Amino acid sequence: MKKIEKKTLILTSLVTLIPIIVGLLLWNQLPDVIPTHFGMDGTPNGWSSKAFTVFGIPLLMLFFHLLCVGITSQDPKYDNMNEKLYALVLWICPVVSLLVVVTCYGGALGWGLNISKYAIAGTGIVLVIIGNYLPKCKQNYTMGIKLPWTLDDEENWNKTHRLAGFLWVVGGLLITLNAFVGNEWFFILISIVMTIVPTVYSYLYYKNHK
Repeated sequence: MKKIEKKTLILTSLVTLIPIIVGLLLWNQLPDVIPTHFGMDGTPNGWSSKAFTVFGIPLLMLFFHLLCVGITSQDPKYDNMNEKLYALVLWICPVVSLLVVVTCYGGALGWGLNISKYAIAGTGIVLVIIGNYLPKCKQNYTMGIKLPWTLDDEENWNKTHRLAGFLWVVGGLLITLNAFVGNEWFFILISIVMTIVPTVYSYLYYKNHK
């Protein structure tokens, strides 16, 4: 394991479980049914039991967090990973888990927060940061645009990730701005462009240089 993983894994795992502690402190104030899914306007459209919200969601996030670390550690090209990008990835599940505290508990207690807006804005900022590091990401089987032709050709990988980095930075900024507009279809469109364009580009590069 990289040094950054060893010293961060325990911390990120503990942060992921913070919602359980907060939920126990608020247990008597929380209703038996808690909103756990919200639209872009902050309106609840999905509910779960108090027990599942307090215990199940954080434990599920911890499972995915540890699964991600475990799969990544088995990558044959593990040493190629960008440490800063990997550190950012390690914090995704803990941050999402913390959002449960503000979103679900806040919705149940009537805090009146449209956390969806800030969650989407935060997603856009994360995409900008990831986009900044994508061009520096070397070939590996865990992070990046992992296609047969990018993994087989280092030049294809590098060019594809330079394009993807640019698109993710621009797309992340647009998603951040759109969070305060609330256009769901625009969010979906930008996400598709960020995914499809680098994929098509890498394939066309492969066809022209194979």
